[in-house]
Amino acid sequence: PAAPRYLMLNKPRGLVTTAQDERGRDTVYRCFEGADLGWIAPVGRLDKASEGLLLFTSDPQWAAGITDPARGPEKTYHVQVDRIPDAAMLSGAQSGVVVDGELLGAASARLLRAGARNAWLEIVLDEGRNRQIRRLLAAFGIGVLRLVRVAIGPLALGELPKGQWRELSAEEIALMNEVKAKAASSGALPDCAT
Repeated sequence: PAAPRYLMLNKPRGLVTTAQDERGRDTVYRCFEGADLGWIAPVGRLDKASEGLLLFTSDPQWAAGITDPARGPEKTYHVQVDRIPDAAMLSGAQSGVVVDGELLGAASARLLRAGARNAWLEIVLDEGRNRQIRRLLAAFGIGVLRLVRVAIGPLALGELPKGQWRELSAEEIALMNEVKAKAASSGALPDCAT
């Protein structure tokens, strides 16, 4: 069997994270056209309007460890918003808010920079829910202008150009495996003797 593949893509805005789209929209697989990669699948998702770091692999077990909602690594996003948030909003995003009966919150939320009418935030999630950041910020009356995932655990997007991909290095794969192993051991249940 072929050796497993581990890839990083800088997903452009406007592509859907699926192999085929029933509505004929462009998918992330367009970025791999012409490359003979064999079967690879996305590790998690980014919605059509989001961009940034998206991992792909041919190793389903490795992918499952990263997407595990309880033990997967944190994901870091840079989010351009349509106003200047105050400290109370940032604190509220971390405390969490109930949206449609679901508690949404961020592991951390901080202001990166602000202009006259909008700002960039860094939001870190320790779980992934459908459109979580957009829904969380909307609860505070804040609209998202851009949403870019810049890191998954210790893997940073870095300077990879939009629409481009590269193989993960052996060091990056080992680093992710180490993070997954630490998370698995910290979440392990104790042995119970009866």
